[in-house]
Amino acid sequence: MTTAKEALQLLKEGNERFAAGEPLRVTQSNPEQRTSLTAGQTPFAIILGCSDSRAPVELIFDQNLGDLFVIRIAGNIVAPSGVGSVEFAADQFGTRLVVVLGHSQCGAIKATLDELQRPTEKRSPNLDSIVNRIRPAVQPLLEFRRDEDPSELVSKAVRANIRASANHLRHGSAVLENLIENEGLVVVGAEYSLSTGRVEFFDGV
Repeated sequence: MTTAKEALQLLKEGNERFAAGEPLRVTQSNPEQRTSLTAGQTPFAIILGCSDSRAPVELIFDQNLGDLFVIRIAGNIVAPSGVGSVEFAADQFGTRLVVVLGHSQCGAIKATLDELQRPTEKRSPNLDSIVNRIRPAVQPLLEFRRDEDPSELVSKAVRANIRASANHLRHGSAVLENLIENEGLVVVGAEYSLSTGRVEFFDGV
């Protein structure tokens, strides 16, 4: 079993390669590896990331098939299905690191801030479900920082949402709480920069 500390180091090293333009995983298509994975999987990290097309998790961390258990949803929000997916991977595969990965200039964050500042009446209820999960994390920023530069507000909101999602995983599941308390599971928050390609681990490290 890969420990959380070891897994975090693997992710950091992979991201350094990606950001430097020197990835080791030149191709994602390896017939022998695909065949070997039909027998099962042992991902060393669980990543809850955003659906944004500019933030493909395996590429960002320079990892291969079978290395990461990835859950992607707009705004890297924590919904019941996401919690269940994390529980499944942590319990079934013994994966001991969970990373909530947000990214700069997140569209879901911008949409939530726009909705809070300029509410609309005709929004899809499905989109509303995303906005409503992000809202509690970012609304306090508007209450105390209304005059802040819009780009700075988005940056702070991205991190606030990452922290909220990470805390939800730490404290919103009896299964995960038990694994954290007794089995070495660690949940951390990180932000990927679209401009630099680098990931900063800043919460729970």
